[in-house]
Amino acid sequence: QVQLVESGGGLVQVGGSLRLSCAFSGAVSSINLMGWYRQAPGKQRELVAGILSDGTTNHPDSSKGRFTISLDKSKNTVYLQMNNLKPEDTAVYYCNAVSASLAGYWGRGTQVTVSS
Repeated sequence: QVQLVESGGGLVQVGGSLRLSCAFSGAVSSINLMGWYRQAPGKQRELVAGILSDGTTNHPDSSKGRFTISLDKSKNTVYLQMNNLKPEDTAVYYCNAVSASLAGYWGRGTQVTVSS
């Protein structure tokens, strides 16, 4: 089992920045892939950024250039640095972990609201 706890969300103005954190615990050595997803009201959950245990990252076009995912193994924490935030970035942001056996784990999410 893997436990994930997100933090760092909040209210920010257009053009501002936030850094989300996801602290993970439990069977951390089993984790192969971690990611940040978001879900806006009435919309499907979508991938924001992903990172493999070797540090390889994936940023979809929607976040490329503005969002950066990083992993600090010494702190068992994955971060999402978000810059130049836009109103359409408003959503609940979820941390995800996938183990080598393809078991998936989710945090409870953290709300990000971008006001204009």
